[in-house]
Amino acid sequence: MEKSKQAESPFSRLCDVAVIVRDLERAIAFYQSLGIGPFEPTAATGVTDRKVYGKPSNAKLKGVRTQLGPVELLLVQPIEGESVQKEFLDTKGEGISKLGFEVDNLDREVAEMEKKGFKVISSGRFPNGGGFAYLDTRKVGGVILALEQK
Repeated sequence: MEKSKQAESPFSRLCDVAVIVRDLERAIAFYQSLGIGPFEPTAATGVTDRKVYGKPSNAKLKGVRTQLGPVELLLVQPIEGESVQKEFLDTKGEGISKLGFEVDNLDREVAEMEKKGFKVISSGRFPNGGGFAYLDTRKVGGVILALEQK
């Protein structure tokens, strides 16, 4: 693919990889034993206007993050409520569920992806602006691609 075409893609700036886990403390200890870390809490608790499959959600998640070069590694444990993270854990078990890509204009990029037939399966807004949209891209590879505006 030509560089100019790739630069137009909303998937040109990978910013995070999310691993869904059953036991966050156990996962932290495991990754730290490999020399990965330190971990700090994510901002997931401050998300507003969270929706899952278009319906309001009060899902609670615990998460931590660490920087691996230019990409964050997120460890996420679903606690309660319906979420795509809980759905992933219930149907597939632990593993990589999402690749997050940073975009400059979330609403515009989501509209473009919807025109291409991709549905938003989870979304929310960050307290200081920006937000995220998880796209239903699980058809090939089982991984969700998410667009995130910081």
